[in-house]
Amino acid sequence: MKIVNKIIVLAVIACCCAVFAQQAESSFSKAASSVDKKLEESLNELKQIREEVADKKVPLSRKVSELESELMQARRDYQQTTRMLDSRTLDLNNLRSEIKSRKEEATYLSNLLSEYARNFESRLHIAEMQKYKETLESAKLAPENSNLSKKEVYNAQASLIETSLDRIEELLGGSHFNGKAVGESGLVKPGTFVMTGPAAIFRSGDGEVAGTVSQQLGSLEPSVNSFGNPADAQAASQVITTKQGYLPLDPTLGNAHVIEQTKQTIWEHIQKGGPVMVPILGMAGLALLIAIWKWICLSLVRKPSRKRFNELLDAVYKQDQELARVKAAQFKGPFGRMFNAAVEHLKEPAELIEEVMYETVLSSRLKLQRFLPFISISAASAPLLGLLGTVTGIINTFKLITVFGSGDVKTLSGGISEALITTEFGLIVAIPSLLLHALLSRKAKGIIDDMEKSAVALVNQVSRSKYAGASEKQTLQAAGNDE
Repeated sequence: MKIVNKIIVLAVIACCCAVFAQQAESSFSKAASSVDKKLEESLNELKQIREEVADKKVPLSRKVSELESELMQARRDYQQTTRMLDSRTLDLNNLRSEIKSRKEEATYLSNLLSEYARNFESRLHIAEMQKYKETLESAKLAPENSNLSKKEVYNAQASLIETSLDRIEELLGGSHFNGKAVGESGLVKPGTFVMTGPAAIFRSGDGEVAGTVSQQLGSLEPSVNSFGNPADAQAASQVITTKQGYLPLDPTLGNAHVIEQTKQTIWEHIQKGGPVMVPILGMAGLALLIAIWKWICLSLVRKPSRKRFNELLDAVYKQDQELARVKAAQFKGPFGRMFNAAVEHLKEPAELIEEVMYETVLSSRLKLQRFLPFISISAASAPLLGLLGTVTGIINTFKLITVFGSGDVKTLSGGISEALITTEFGLIVAIPSLLLHALLSRKAKGIIDDMEKSAVALVNQVSRSKYAGASEKQTLQAAGNDE
């Protein structure tokens, strides 16, 4: 059954397919003709399009070429512009760096010129300050003036350089300009300066002041140190008035005149020592007079000659008392007094003669050493007086500091001078006094030693003579009587 069904279905299907095939064959024919028609239309359209494309291709290609050329040119222009921009940027950076460097150089140059202005002022002679004051002040104040441009500041500072160069040229050949200076009287007088190198001289208009120029401590005006030699003053006046002649030159640049002004006489030097100088000088004078007098006295003491002393000893040994008196009378001074005293007691014991001569030596010693202690006292007390003057001088100095302050050194120099001068003279008196005392004491001691030496020799001679035996007998008799 089933197989029959299948066959029937297949037969139906085959019938349907045959119907469909007939219908499809007619449709395919229609479709093919339609497609062919459309294909032909398309080909025609394609052909037209190709013809239109062919017609438009050449102009478009030409235009494309032109556009490509323009593009290439634009690219080249862009690259060139880019390179130029880079170059300009690099140049701009270089210019900025250079401007920065120039600004730094300008600042450095301005500082250098300011430093030069300060150094230039320190190198100027006090006489030149009046001449270059305006230019110098302009150069120094220009950097601080906010109203000036940098160019004006630089011009003001550069003018100082030109002025300094002109100054060097003028100093080489000599500079001649007018100004004012303070004379030794303290008055400011107008006159003329002449400078050659670092040396400067001045002559007032009235001719009363002429000398070298220097700066006094604490003064802003040039001071004139007058020439000590009138010939120098005349030569300086001639050089200033006639601009020719011999220029008196002080190679120490005025220091010689300053040192000359500090010189003073002995009396002026002593007066600065104050009242303490009176006892010091009084003591020095007395010590000197005593030393001279004692030197003369000691020099006049005659020492016995060896020949005469031997003659005296021979007379003593021969027991000739009269001859001994004659020989002893020939001696003068302390030796004569000692020998005469000994001869008068020749018949006495030797111990007595020795005591008598020793008594004479003692009295002579007192006379020979008289007033010598005063010289020693002067040597010891003079430094103490000098120390006293130092103390009083320092006290006066502190009093002046209390009143006037410590700014004016010249005011304080009076007390310091008093202190130093008293110490100086104290030592001046003490050292020679000490030496004179030592010398005179040694001279007096030498005389006394000679007297003692002669006394011992005389006593020994008495002991050798027969006076010694007589003296012993007298001693024994005196001892027996006593018993």
